[in-house]
Amino acid sequence: MEDFELIDNTDENRYEFRVNKHIAKIEYIKTNNGEIYLTHTEVPTALEGQGIGSQLVEKVLADVDRKGLRLIPLCPFVAGYIKKHPDWKRIVMRGVNI
Repeated sequence: MEDFELIDNTDENRYEFRVNKHIAKIEYIKTNNGEIYLTHTEVPTALEGQGIGSQLVEKVLADVDRKGLRLIPLCPFVAGYIKKHPDWKRIVMRGVNI
């Protein structure tokens, strides 16, 4: 699979992969006190089943970790990814159950 570049589109409050004419995205809300809520993941139908959503989540989690933000995964896809890759629980805000 191709390694896609993660784009933090702060104007739209979302992380993106641009794949041909399609955009796979994870929408977020950032607070002023270092929290990030990942609210919605969307992979266009034409890109489904290629692992693009999982690669997007992995790169977003790495970016959140690098920035030292506390993660609140409201999106079921992101929460499911963290369940399958429990090492990422270390960046989830204390008290948040997945």
